[in-house]
Order: sequence, then structure tokens, then C-alpha cells
Amino acid sequence: MTEPQWLPAWTAEEGARRVRELFSRTFADDQGGIAVAAEPDGAWSAPGRVNLIGEHTDYNAGLCLPTALPHRTYVALRLRDDDLVRVASAQTEEPWELRLRDVVPGEVKGWGAYVAGVAWALQQAGHAVRGFDAVVDSCVPFGASLSSSAALECAFAVALDDLLGLGLADHDAGRVELVAACIRAENEIAGAATGGLDQAAALRSHPGHALLLDCRPELTALENATPIPFDLAAAGLELLVIDTRAPHQLVDGQYAARRASCEEAAGLLDVPNLRAITPEGLDAALEELAPHDEDGLLRRRVRHVVTETARTAEFAALVRDGRVDEVGPLMVASHASLRDDYEVTVRETDLSVDASLAAGALGARMTGGGFGGSTIALVRADEVGAVAAGIHAAFADAGLTAPAFLQAPPSASAGRDA
Repeated sequence: MTEPQWLPAWTAEEGARRVRELFSRTFADDQGGIAVAAEPDGAWSAPGRVNLIGEHTDYNAGLCLPTALPHRTYVALRLRDDDLVRVASAQTEEPWELRLRDVVPGEVKGWGAYVAGVAWALQQAGHAVRGFDAVVDSCVPFGASLSSSAALECAFAVALDDLLGLGLADHDAGRVELVAACIRAENEIAGAATGGLDQAAALRSHPGHALLLDCRPELTALENATPIPFDLAAAGLELLVIDTRAPHQLVDGQYAARRASCEEAAGLLDVPNLRAITPEGLDAALEELAPHDEDGLLRRRVRHVVTETARTAEFAALVRDGRVDEVGPLMVASHASLRDDYEVTVRETDLSVDASLAAGALGARMTGGGFGGSTIALVRADEVGAVAAGIHAAFADAGLTAPAFLQAPPSASAGRDA
């Protein structure tokens, strides 16, 4: 049997070198038949993320607890004097271009929508934005539910912020504005109706910390994020990320359907959002929904959201108290709720969680929006290899494509690299 495949993170120097060299090749100037290497104005990056717990709670005004990955998306960019956007990626052979004047919600196609969408959103916020040439390279696994799209958006956000002299990335209040621009880009231009968890993790995380997000709308964006020390090494633990290789898509209607069912349930219960339902009031809320919910779907969705927010609060409290080795059962309960009540897991993610626990993990769960993607496992540091081998063997026994593994110490947010 083959050995487990590990996906290492690049160093900042390696990532910047990759995109600078790609930029030089992509935008080389033709001077008398001789290609002259082009130079970008700089290189920037933003991290992918894992969500430790608190899934599908952000758009229900609940709690979630993401942390930034060391795996990042890198961008090299040069401003133009017109409004043309030209971008290329090491991950695709198809370059992409569009004029900013033609960026309209619902009309932009292709992966460049995430890029042009950020520029458009900054324009909509009142900033003077010019066109640019740019290239992208990334060690964030694509389609793995690790927020590769948010990493792309946020890398461009800090690049444009830097070169246009906006100064937003210099302080948390400004980063909140960049988060908002990236959310608008994804929702309105790329057409993915996600919440703001991923962008906040990419732009507001701190090394060695998780970010507790309280998504109640009455809180200001500066009030809703609290860094929590998440020192796994001190506890002799590691966070293992398993890319199950089950393709992850949020734009096929499943995410939107879950969100719509939560909004429908809140309307029937006459509450502004499901955060208004406390754990103590859950049974009464489910009973109230019963006459309107013949197949029980709305009740399952509500039960997940309410119990998941409660689990997230308990998880954060344990971490604050230095009891991170006790959070495993909360992770397992979260996954069961996502599987049975929210119905967003797939065969590969269920197998990965079961195999993680069988191999000795303290806790495991799917991470991200679901319908494929990745799982995480909390593992004793000296057992990481054995747990990865157990998961790898379980996939082989099931005849499934082998997963890939990432080690994930909490990392820094988006910024300039070179």
C-alpha cells in the first residue's frame, strides 16, 4: 500500500518567488522580438482556514471558531493606468481579463470573478481603483473546503489596499472593511451565497490563536471577533487536516437550500434569526414548528444550529481554560449533528472521521460547508503519523481515492510578503 501523501505549506519566500517568476514570464514585454521580463509591484498572500467548530452558524447569527492555515494563496500584482484587469494562475492554463467598467453582478463568469469582484467592491465602497496585471499561485488545496476562494479574494484585497494607499490593512477596523469587500465580491459577483467566516479568518487571524466569531447582527464588526490562544504544541497536540478528495462545491444550490430553510424556520418561529432560540428553549421551538414541518426537515436544521452554537461556546471556554485536550467529544458531536440533522456530510468525510477516531484521535469532524471537502482531527503529537496511516488504510480498504494530509498550526492573516 502507498504511503500517506502530505501537503506542506510553502514558506513566504518560496511563495513570493513563485508568483514573481510567474509574473515575469506571463507579462514579459516584447521589445524587438526579445522577451523582457516584467516586474510586479510586489507580492502578497492570504491563508486558507479550517473551522474548528461552529458550522453553518455564521448566517444564523451564531458562533464559529476558525483558525488560519499556514497554507496560503500568493499574488504578484502590478497596477495599470487603465481599468483593464488581466490575471493568470499557475492552477489553470486559461488567463482571464475584463474591464472594471464591465463588472456587473450576475454577469461575470469564470474564476476571475473572485478577483475582479474585490476591485468592484472596493469601488462600490468609494475607493478609486485602477486596473492591474496579476498572477496567482497557491498551496491551499482547491475544492477541499479550506477556503481557497476567500484566500484568493483576501490576497487581492491586501494587494490593492497596499498599492492604492488605502491603509485599511494597517488596523483591525480597516480589515473589517476589507472583509466586507471580499464578502460582496463572493456573494454578488462570484455568485456564492456564503457568510463572512472565511474572509474574517483570512484577514483577522493571529498566529497561535483561533478567532471566536459572534455573528449576531447587533454587534459591530469590531465587537464580533475575539482572538483566543490556541496553543496545541504546549498541550502535546496537533491539528491534522484531511483533504478527503471528495469535490466540494457551494454553488450547486445545496448551501443556499440550507440557508433558506433556516430563514423559513426563523420566520415561522417569529424570531429574527435562530440565535434567538436558546438551548433551554429548543424543545419548545421544535414543538412549535411541528405543525408546519411534516417531514421534520426544519426541525433538524434548527436543532443543529442551536446545539452547534452551544458546542462552540463550550469549546471556546475549554480552550480559554487551557483544557484543549477535552474538546474531542464536542468535535464528534458536531460531526454527528452535521451528518444527521444538517445532512451535509458525504461518505468520504464520514469515513475520515470514523477512521480518525479508530486510529486514536481525541476528536474529529468535517470542516467547512460540507458536501465534500476536508475533515480535521485533534491528535496527540506523537501519534500524527499513526493516525494518518490509519485513515489512509481505511480509504484504501473502501476503494476510495487516497486522501491528502496537512498539518495546521494556527497562522497569520493576509499581508505583504515581498
